[in-house]
Amino acid sequence: MVDSHTVPHEVTEALRQAMDAAGITEHTDLIARILATGIGLGMDDTDRLDLKISSAALNEMRAAFGLFAPYRDVPKVTIFGSARTQPDDPLYRQARAAAHRLSGRGWMVVTGAGPGIMQAAAEGAGPGRSIGVSIRLPFEEKPNAVVADGGNLVSMKYFFTRKLMLMKESHGFICVPGGFGTLDEMFELLTLQQTGKAEPMPIVLLDEPGGTFWGGLRRFVDQHLVPAGVIDADDFDRVLVTDSVGAAVDHVIAFWRNYDSLRWVRDRLVLRMRTGPSDAQLAELNDRFGHLLTAGAIERTAPLRDEREDDDRLDLQRLVMRFNPFRVGQLYRVIGAIDSWADAPG
Repeated sequence: MVDSHTVPHEVTEALRQAMDAAGITEHTDLIARILATGIGLGMDDTDRLDLKISSAALNEMRAAFGLFAPYRDVPKVTIFGSARTQPDDPLYRQARAAAHRLSGRGWMVVTGAGPGIMQAAAEGAGPGRSIGVSIRLPFEEKPNAVVADGGNLVSMKYFFTRKLMLMKESHGFICVPGGFGTLDEMFELLTLQQTGKAEPMPIVLLDEPGGTFWGGLRRFVDQHLVPAGVIDADDFDRVLVTDSVGAAVDHVIAFWRNYDSLRWVRDRLVLRMRTGPSDAQLAELNDRFGHLLTAGAIERTAPLRDEREDDDRLDLQRLVMRFNPFRVGQLYRVIGAIDSWADAPG
């Protein structure tokens, strides 16, 4: 269960006995690996500060995992924006309205739990539909009252653990104009999508009515990043730029109209959906996206053996393909086609 080349055999045996005594019966290989890593840090004579970072990060993730666990089956959207935005700002009203509409359609809203746009989103969703992941800073206010009163709150010391939880559990993202922190979170989302390190998700850049903030970003992308060759010409197409709350909410929800999830099984990509394609729709998919494959064609499939062994979404329809891993940033286009089928669920 653990690396015998790193941790002595008698220590691995003691770890197994400790897990047995704690009543741990599931995922024992992973639990043992976590414990062995801690032992390994001690054997490496790791610096105390590094140990404090490792310990605090693990504790924070455990607390956050526990907070999100009861809502694992509830769709969530994370709303990013500035802590400095005031209640009389049109952007505040946009964030609050978007959160309210999503909450009314069964979604929960995740924020950084602070003031400004974070408070606006929490107000729109309401205490029972809001989850806050706050950061402890020497100069920033305490978590807003909406999230604190709802009880769905976890506090983080480190930005990297906070960012993980703001992104890991959500099924969509809405970014409202903000400062360095908002832009950092937005670019992190785009990087994860472009590189395939995160599954495709809907991303909306929501401005105030008539606003030009995100339009300025689009011009910068078109005039500087694309000509420089540092991104592809269509990399920004995965993002919806809008000043309409209705369009923002519809975009997030429509992404999940038919598409459900994906899984890599060795070199094959499996896309799971509620309604599978007709023969004509399958032919169209191959015509449009065959160039993204390394071999073969997009085909219907029953659940693969690995999926059956894991009891992984076995009730869904499936497509399988040998998708070029260097083109994973284009998956959002394939998903868009799957969602566009007229006979897909509303």
